[in-house]
Amino acid sequence: MDFSDSLERAQLADLATLLMREDYQVFQKGSSLYAFKGLVGRLAPIGVHAALLLVMAGGCYSALGGFQGTTMTPQGLDVVVPTALQGNSIFARPTTAMNMLVHVNRFYIEYRPNGEVKQFFSDLSVTDLYGRELQRKTISVNDPLRCQGVTMYQTDWAISAVQLRSDGGEPFKLPMASLQEPGSSQKLFGTFLPTGEEENAAEGETTTTGISILARDLQNVVIYDSKGEFVGVRRPGSNRPITVEGRKLVVDELIGSTGLELKMDPGVPYVYAGFGALMLTTAISLPLALPGVGGAGGVNAVRGREVQPSQAHL
Repeated sequence: MDFSDSLERAQLADLATLLMREDYQVFQKGSSLYAFKGLVGRLAPIGVHAALLLVMAGGCYSALGGFQGTTMTPQGLDVVVPTALQGNSIFARPTTAMNMLVHVNRFYIEYRPNGEVKQFFSDLSVTDLYGRELQRKTISVNDPLRCQGVTMYQTDWAISAVQLRSDGGEPFKLPMASLQEPGSSQKLFGTFLPTGEEENAAEGETTTTGISILARDLQNVVIYDSKGEFVGVRRPGSNRPITVEGRKLVVDELIGSTGLELKMDPGVPYVYAGFGALMLTTAISLPLALPGVGGAGGVNAVRGREVQPSQAHL
C-alpha cells in the first residue's frame, strides 16, 4: 500500500531523527533519505514456508508410519496392544513401546434423569509384558489415555454377558449378542437360557425351548418366557427373584464391554512443532509501513510503501 504526504518547511535531518527514534535504520545520500526497519522480516517468510513443510512432513509420517486399530473388550479382560494395532502402510514399523497390555478394570455408564446415556467410562490399567503397571486412568469420550506414544480413545460400548442365579444355585454367566438392527441408533442385546426340548410331531423335529433375556443398557433386564410372553423387568443387583418357566432367577450383574480405538501417530510432535513455528514466523513477517522521503535541502514530500521485506526509499 502506497501513501504520501507534504511537509512544508521540514528539514531532512529532523525527519531522520524521528525515524531513528522509531528504531529505523536511516541512510542519507544527497537530498534523498532511505529508512529501513525489520531485518528479521526478510527471513520470516522463509521460516513460514519451512514451518508449512514441517507440518506436511509430520502428517505424511503419521499417515504412512502410524498404527491404528479398534477393539471391543469385556470388563476384566486384557487388550494386547501389538495385536490390536495395524500399520497404516508397508512403511509402518513396530516399536518396543507397543509391547503393552491394557487391562479393563471396570466399565460403567452415567445416565441422565430420563434414563438416556450421558457418558460412558472405562477404568484402564496399562502394564508391560511382565505385569508392571505403567499407567492407570479412567477414560471417557474426548478424554483419552496416552502412554508411550499410544493413544486410547473411548468410542463405543456393548453388553458382553449377564450373570444369573437359578433356584438359589451358584452364579453363572450367559453371553449376550447384539440384536441391533442395521441403521438403528438404539442398542439391543439378548441371550437365551435353555429350559428343555419340545418335539414337533408334524415335522419330526425337536425344538429347544427356553427363556429370552433382553437389555438395552446396564440398568434393566427384560425377561420373556418360552412362548415369547412378557414376564417382568429386573434391575441387576437388586437381588429380587423372578419366577419364569418354573425357575426362580436372580439377575446379579450385566457385564459391559468397552469399545476402544488405539492410535500411534509418530508424526504428531512434528506437526505440533510446525504449527508453533508457523504462528511465530507469521507474526514476525507481518508487513510494516515504511517511509521514503525526498526533496532539495528541506523535505517537500514523504511517501511510503507497505512491503513485506520492510523497506522504502525514494
